[in-house]
Formats: sequence, structure tokens, C-alpha cells
Amino acid sequence: METELKELKTVKRPEMIKAIAHARSLGDLSENAEYHAAKEAQVHLERRISDLEFQLVRARIIDEGALPKGEARLLSKVRLLDLKSNQEEEYTLVALEEADFDACKLSVKSPVGTALLGKKEGDIVEVKVPAGVLRYKVVSISR
Repeated sequence: METELKELKTVKRPEMIKAIAHARSLGDLSENAEYHAAKEAQVHLERRISDLEFQLVRARIIDEGALPKGEARLLSKVRLLDLKSNQEEEYTLVALEEADFDACKLSVKSPVGTALLGKKEGDIVEVKVPAGVLRYKVVSISR
């Protein structure tokens, strides 16, 4: 997040200022679609910068050694057995901002992530999702 914030502030923001200045130079602002598009993009950019700054102010480093072992928590790698398909899946439980399903990083705010919190090896987990009910057996938990 710090890298993205630095990029937005040092590269994207100056580019946006130049784009707005260029659009402004094209004439009548009331009918200047390029100017209005640049201003709209600026709003989105500034909103993203603000969101990242807010998240970084609230962020804290978690000492993994202080977390309970053998229990699914934030940063746990959880290996699951899908009881319907009989296939194993492994996910790392992460904060919402770090979630990336393609990288098997599952948010603790997602239905499956929430259901896994506090579970131990051997527990059966049932998760209601729009497609029905998912049933898993917790095979292993590691850090």
C-alpha cells in the first residue's frame, strides 16, 4: 500500500495536474469534455490517495508468535477438504485489502473466511453462499 501511495502522489498526481492544465487550455470549460473527464479522474485519484492514507494510519504489524497456534486466524494457511468434491484447497486468511482469490488469499470478511475463524484441525465448516451451502473439513492449519 505504501508503494501504491507513493506512486499515486509522485507520479499520477503530477500527470493529472498536467492533463487538467492541457484540457483547460483547450478553451470554454463549460463544453470541454476532456476537462470534465480529467477533473472526474482527479476526484477518483484523490479518493484513492485518501483511502490508502487512512488504511496506513490504522495499519499495525501483527506478531505471528503472539497468535494462538492450531486455530484459524488472520495470516493462517488453512488446508480444507471440500466434502462435496473430495478435493483439497488451501487458503491464507488475510485482511480485506489484501484479498486475492487467484493467489488463494481469502479475506476474513468473506463468508468462507468468516466461517473459518477460530476453527481447528478436524472441524467441519458449513458456509451459506448464494449458490447453496459449502461444506469443508479443516485438514490443517499453519502459519
